[in-house]
Amino acid sequence: MNKSDKTVDVTPKNSKESFAALLEEEPISSRKLAGTVVKGTIVKIENDFAVIDVGLKSEGLVDLKEFGAAEVKPEDQVDVYVERMENKDGQIVLSREKARREESWVELEKAFQDNERVNGVIVGRVKGGLTVDLNGALAFLPGSQVDIRPIRDVNPLMNIEQPFQILKMDRLRGNIVVSRRAILEESMAATRSEIISKIKEGDVVDGIVKNITDYGAFVDLGGIDGLLHVTDMSWSRINHPSEILEVGQNIKVQIIRFNPDTQRISLGLKQLEEDPWTNIAAKYPVESKLEGTITNVTEYGAFIELEEGVEGLAHVSDMSWTKKNVHPNQLVSSGQKIPVMVLSLDPEKRRIALGIKQCTDNPWEQLQEKLEVGTKIEGEIKNITEFGLFIGLDEQIDGMVHMSDLSWEHSGDVAIKEYSMGQMVKAKVLDIDPEKERIVLGIKQLTTNPFEAGLESLERNKTITCAITSVQEGGIEVKTSTGVPAFIRKADLAKERADRRPDRFDVGEKVDAKIISIDREHHKITLSIKAREIEEENAVRAEYGSTDRGASLGDILGVAMSEAQERQKQEKESAAAEKKPAKKPAAKPKATKKAAADAEDDATKD
Repeated sequence: MNKSDKTVDVTPKNSKESFAALLEEEPISSRKLAGTVVKGTIVKIENDFAVIDVGLKSEGLVDLKEFGAAEVKPEDQVDVYVERMENKDGQIVLSREKARREESWVELEKAFQDNERVNGVIVGRVKGGLTVDLNGALAFLPGSQVDIRPIRDVNPLMNIEQPFQILKMDRLRGNIVVSRRAILEESMAATRSEIISKIKEGDVVDGIVKNITDYGAFVDLGGIDGLLHVTDMSWSRINHPSEILEVGQNIKVQIIRFNPDTQRISLGLKQLEEDPWTNIAAKYPVESKLEGTITNVTEYGAFIELEEGVEGLAHVSDMSWTKKNVHPNQLVSSGQKIPVMVLSLDPEKRRIALGIKQCTDNPWEQLQEKLEVGTKIEGEIKNITEFGLFIGLDEQIDGMVHMSDLSWEHSGDVAIKEYSMGQMVKAKVLDIDPEKERIVLGIKQLTTNPFEAGLESLERNKTITCAITSVQEGGIEVKTSTGVPAFIRKADLAKERADRRPDRFDVGEKVDAKIISIDREHHKITLSIKAREIEEENAVRAEYGSTDRGASLGDILGVAMSEAQERQKQEKESAAAEKKPAKKPAAKPKATKKAAADAEDDATKD
């Protein structure tokens, strides 16, 4: 036993005791009493202090508060703790509270060795846990050992005597660690076994809401907890369990699932009420019209409550006949009462498709009665997109002009740049489709197709003269004399590869090209300068050349030039013989040059 565990009896000796015995006794001051518990006698009560004689040369003072609620009086014997043998006033320093603590340590050590519970009171908070008073000895209760599950509010546990289990003791350092959770687990294990042996699926039991989370609530069934999921709380939609439950609330629940192996219990609250989806098809037949309340608005539609526990979804496509590219919250709001039509039912999946626009007249059908295909209209450009224009036909409906229907002569990318928002334009109705909610308009259809008119004088393999309208990297754009646009690819600009450069042509320049093909369906014609040059070369070779001697085009043109010059010489000699000698010899070479040029032109044309 430690020195501090000893209790020394130092009560005053009888005055009649022999003086010799006192002399033979070891001087009491030589004993090491500091740090021990001794017995003393209360001499008197003075100024809220008890004067205690422990058999030394002086008495000690102990504050009456250290005795707690116990009443003390003179002549009472009490155990006190000797802190110091002498203070500055020559008095011994005593403590009743520390004596009680030493007594508690002895009892606590015995309980720790025997693995027994001890009673204590939670008296305060410290970092990481709580402080527990174990009959004078202070112990530490870690936060993880307060309860089986984390608890936010420990105030209901304060200043209440309750059992604890000692986990660790260190007498030298004065540390004691206790657990309240171990007591609860031990008690719960016994209760759990008893409850589990009795419960079964379908039972209705009483419980207390112990904790609420985002996904549900834990309900205490009297020693064992069950989970009440948010989806099993109500037939109607709820956003959070706290809307219908609160901690400490007494409720009746039904055991809907129980796993004996994992001892997990799933509870239900809505199962105690009648399922509103029973005979739902009879209550809400398809195409029936009724009134509902908007409960939730999402980006894809709105949920509408028809009755408590029965909701349907109105998809964004069924909310408005005309407003297609808007968020549903711009059409309806939560809490709003609105007429709806039942579009479809799926009782097994608990789904009802509702329509809002179906409760109003279809403006597309009304517009179809006013407009016919071929009707000319005038309206304001409401929107310009990358694929065309939207023209307002009335306050609700817009018609679309695709970019390919803007111009006969220009491409859609070029033609669409000529229009702006708010501009008034005329168009022609090309198609009306109320089911697809679409009206197709055309602007170029207001005029005659110049391609069709210009094709009357054009035919395949014919050489025509065109004016260059645009020079591009891949070729040149041209327009025929009849106004038909065409494109000559770079590969068809010349026979010789070195001459196939688009930059050697200028806008406004005229070129001759051969028609290769005519596509009347897509309004396209294909021209080629290369084909024209090959055709002309073949014609010259056929007229002046001989395939037997393998003459080249240069040789053929050379022979043609020589023959032309010979004819010019003979004509000149014939003219000189018929007329007198001319006085202006300078005119002769001029006439010769002209004749040579004419001969060269004739050879080229041939």
